[in-house]
Amino acid sequence: MKAAALLGLLFVSLQLGCSRQSLPEPVTVSFLDPEWSHDTTDRKLASDAALRKFTEETGIRVNHLPAPESSPEQLALISQLLQKGTGSPDVLAIDVIWPRILQQHLQDLKPDFTDEAASDDEALLANFTVDGRLLATPYHTNIGVLSYRTDLLKEYGFPSPPRTWTELEKMASRIQEGERAKGNGNFWGFVWPGTASEGLTCNALEWQYSQGGGQIVASNGTITVNNPQAIRAWERAAHWVGRISPPSSLAYQEWDGTNAFHVSGNAAFIRGWTSEYVLSQPVKSPVSGRFGVTSVPGGEGGRVGVLGGFGLSVSRYSNHRAEAVRLVKFLVDREHQLETARAQSGPPPWPQLWDLPPILKAYARFAQPADGKRSSTLARPSTVTGEKYARVSRAYFQTVNAVLSGKAKAPEAAASLEKELVDITGFQPGPVGGSPADRRDDQSRLRCP
Repeated sequence: MKAAALLGLLFVSLQLGCSRQSLPEPVTVSFLDPEWSHDTTDRKLASDAALRKFTEETGIRVNHLPAPESSPEQLALISQLLQKGTGSPDVLAIDVIWPRILQQHLQDLKPDFTDEAASDDEALLANFTVDGRLLATPYHTNIGVLSYRTDLLKEYGFPSPPRTWTELEKMASRIQEGERAKGNGNFWGFVWPGTASEGLTCNALEWQYSQGGGQIVASNGTITVNNPQAIRAWERAAHWVGRISPPSSLAYQEWDGTNAFHVSGNAAFIRGWTSEYVLSQPVKSPVSGRFGVTSVPGGEGGRVGVLGGFGLSVSRYSNHRAEAVRLVKFLVDREHQLETARAQSGPPPWPQLWDLPPILKAYARFAQPADGKRSSTLARPSTVTGEKYARVSRAYFQTVNAVLSGKAKAPEAAASLEKELVDITGFQPGPVGGSPADRRDDQSRLRCP
């Protein structure tokens, strides 16, 4: 009996062992997310919580990978990882300007996102589509905006935020002078990222285009940088440094300006992104409930906000395509749910969100200008320049940074940049086109619904 019992116990043990060995290991997909890794606020915790929920629902684990803060460094890292052809990362958040640069390494998502694509803006999808292949699905769409201190505008007698660069200069100067007179010597009127990086390309393109100076490279392949309007826009911005903007602006990354405005409360205005408004509401800061958002100021060429943001891609080398696509669908669906909730909620406690491009559907019911005029949305010339865009942008932001720092005079810098862009692209210089209202080319600006 004892032998029989022992044999039975051994049999059961062997069966359990075999059963354990037959259980498949949980699949882990790696997710390289430039937005998440340098965010130090509560928003990072929200992102991590979403991925934990995905794992709970699917059993698929996610390895959340960090990335550098600056766009060029992010692109360099992603390119290096993809060129190795290994299975990691599986999912990538890629900038709206990267699809053509990374096209050979990314999978076509069109078969998996037919329904989702039908509900997205066509021109936005065009930025993520190369030769008919959808290389990323829109995730976090960003538009350049101006955030401002509502309490300080009221205190210093300004009934509304600035619509032009001239108005911004006057308001920033007056508020800065008043706050410093109270003893805050660290207060500045206007903060923005001015380091030689992609963020400066976004800022300078808004300055230049709103002044009537063109798009760097127009959608028809015309180079537009060496003209009086572009030169005047750069010189205007250079005049801000040390006057209404800190000298350290020339070294500011995106999050440096955010810290100055939202965290320390030491600025009246900041050129930022719509995501800072969308995501800042649940985050407590010294300026919570005391700031509003409006369009970037403009000039002779109107008001424009550069298109930014990220889409989600799947690496061509992923060993877990089905799981990777499932993660992308989960994140996109979650984002759509949040947008729907925002659209159905009431306006924020400070009803100064106005004059924004209508592509921001969640805010369509909020206060808008009485004349119905809104700013336009402008894309960087990544579509027309393709794989050469990174070199084009680098040449541009290095030139503008040199002008801002006083290392180069704007007229000479513009002429030199024009020659450099001709060498990079093979395109030729040409006259500047019309105002934002006259532009209807989907490659150069979003078609608003």
